[in-house]
Amino acid sequence: MEPNKPPDLILAGTLDREATHRLCEEARELLRAADADAPGVLVCDAAGVGPPVLAAVDAVARLQLTARRAGGRIRLRNPAPHLRELLHLVGLPIEIEMARHTEEREPAGRVQEAVEARDPPFR
Repeated sequence: MEPNKPPDLILAGTLDREATHRLCEEARELLRAADADAPGVLVCDAAGVGPPVLAAVDAVARLQLTARRAGGRIRLRNPAPHLRELLHLVGLPIEIEMARHTEEREPAGRVQEAVEARDPPFR
């Protein structure tokens, strides 16, 4: 995962049929231009998506289908929590990339959170 890579597509506002069609065309063109030997991954910034309604889920599903038909896939960057929940609820397998914040960083190394009776001592 390349967290600093700029997004290929920016999903913003209300994703109606016209916006979805335009985004799918852009995705198709980007994947055609990608290297034929490497599977294309389109990073779609979803931070600006309007209210998380089923039209947004439909747009994401159509983008994923378009990408798969072209031999690639999409990765959503920073979708709103409600949109993530809707995608999970409908069972759409989308790779999601979240911005890392200080609270979300990995725990410090060599930290043991729980001890089982049969575990050897931590050194």
